[in-house]
Amino acid sequence: MYLPAHFNEERVDVLHQLIQYHPLGTLVIHSDDGLSADHIPFLVDPSPAPFGTLRGHVARANPLWQKAGAEAMVVFQGPDAYVSPSWYPSKKEHGKVVPTWNYAVVHAHGTLRAIDDAVWLRDFLETLTQHFESPMPMPWNVSDAPADFIETLLRSIVGIEIPMTRLLGKWKTSQNRPRADREGVMAGLHAMAASDAGKASDSNAMADWVAVTGKSA
Repeated sequence: MYLPAHFNEERVDVLHQLIQYHPLGTLVIHSDDGLSADHIPFLVDPSPAPFGTLRGHVARANPLWQKAGAEAMVVFQGPDAYVSPSWYPSKKEHGKVVPTWNYAVVHAHGTLRAIDDAVWLRDFLETLTQHFESPMPMPWNVSDAPADFIETLLRSIVGIEIPMTRLLGKWKTSQNRPRADREGVMAGLHAMAASDAGKASDSNAMADWVAVTGKSA
């Protein structure tokens, strides 16, 4: 990944936070069959230091887990948004501005492990379910389903784990622009959110990220 210094994010806790908020990762591996990509929700465990561990599961029918030992990269995508040069006050000053795209991503590297263990899987599914169900008004529990149904499903999945050996973050959030331009980007993104409900979530989220990164720019 091309990573200019002004877009580089190295704080592990910040990188973990993006993974927690955007847990659907694109897992890419290279094997004798060439490149392959799978889309899997992950939980991130901060241990062991310094980068932690990613955990998830796949269908037993998915050949991915049989590629254990392969080098893996998981890409996590945060909010993203188009940035119009018309939002920059500097456009009126000199006109030397062009469109761009703001985004935040994390690339996690490590070696893929497969865990074909019913006890581990049951414990992981409990943890996974509790994590994603906790905000719900009536959280669903694994024990809500019939025991024999869960046991059958457990036999149809395999756990995967990636102890991370490298963690890269790229926050391209207008921090290379002057303060007035950043403020223009935030205003433009909020206006975009107000006019297009389909883009509201990412536009507002990116405006918030521009505000936060701008404080240290």
